[in-house]
Amino acid sequence: MAKSETDSGSLYDHDKAVLEKLGYKQSLDRSLSAFSNFGVTFSCCSILSGLTPLYADALQSGGPMTVIWGWLLVSFFTLMIGLSLAEICSAFPTTGGLYFWTTRLASADWVPLASWVVGYTNWLGLVRDYTLAHRQ
Repeated sequence: MAKSETDSGSLYDHDKAVLEKLGYKQSLDRSLSAFSNFGVTFSCCSILSGLTPLYADALQSGGPMTVIWGWLLVSFFTLMIGLSLAEICSAFPTTGGLYFWTTRLASADWVPLASWVVGYTNWLGLVRDYTLAHRQ
C-alpha cells in the first residue's frame, strides 16, 4: 500500500520539527536513491579494503575454518554495532552524526574529551583502512 501525499508531508513536517527542536533548520534535500545509498555504505565499510589485505594472513595462520568462523563472528558484532548506531541516528537525525551524537549523549564535563576520542578513532580507522588497502 503506497503512502499518500499527506502522510509523507506530515512525516516531513515531523522531521522538520525534530530538527528545529535540536536547533537546526531543514535546508538539504534528504533523499538518496538505492544506488546512492549503496555507494555511501560500500565506501564506508568496503569489504574489499578490509578483507583482501588480511585474507592470505588468515589462511596461512588458521586455515579456512578461521576465515569462515572469523567472518561470521565479526559480521555478527558489526551488525550489532550498526543496529545501535541506527537507533541513535533515528533519535538524532543530523549531518555529522558521530560528533553531534557525542555532544548529545555525553555529559557536559566529558563532551570535549569524548568528541576528541570519537574524532581521533574515526580518523585512525580511516587511515588504517586506507593503509591496508594500499599495502604491497
